Amino acid sequence: MANTQHWQEIPTKLAIEKFEQFVLPHLSVGSRGPASKLTLHVVSKCILHLLHMGCQWKELPISKNKEGHPEIHYTRIYRTFRRWQATGCFDVIFAASVVKLQESDLLDTSIIHGDGTTSAAKKGGDNIGYNGIKRLKAIRLSPSVIVTAM
Repeated sequence: MANTQHWQEIPTKLAIEKFEQFVLPHLSVGSRGPASKLTLHVVSKCILHLLHMGCQWKELPISKNKEGHPEIHYTRIYRTFRRWQATGCFDVIFAASVVKLQESDLLDTSIIHGDGTTSAAKKGGDNIGYNGIKRLKAIRLSPSVIVTAM
């Protein structure tokens, strides 16, 4: 892959200008609790790093302050990630980026491929719950009437 073009790479680092233009308008910000010590840009960079590398939350590269303590605890980044996920921020960011690419005539659907790693697959496929015999249950409504139901 020596000939990989820059625009084909997965973005793991996003410049502050691009972040403010494309991502920041779609993020939800908490209204209660203490203000975060880090900017949303730094938090999003940590989340992009985690998603790209597949590391544990504890292994995030969080810089240290003057006293040698982490600037922010990794659980705060995790809670921010979960809030953005629950409020649908990632879906909106993705949809907005696809629309932007389509408007700019940069959307190339020839390189899009389906990935089945997240699709549900059950052993047996189409025959789940079918054993070849229809079973009827008898429901007795009154002593004189018996109704069959599936």
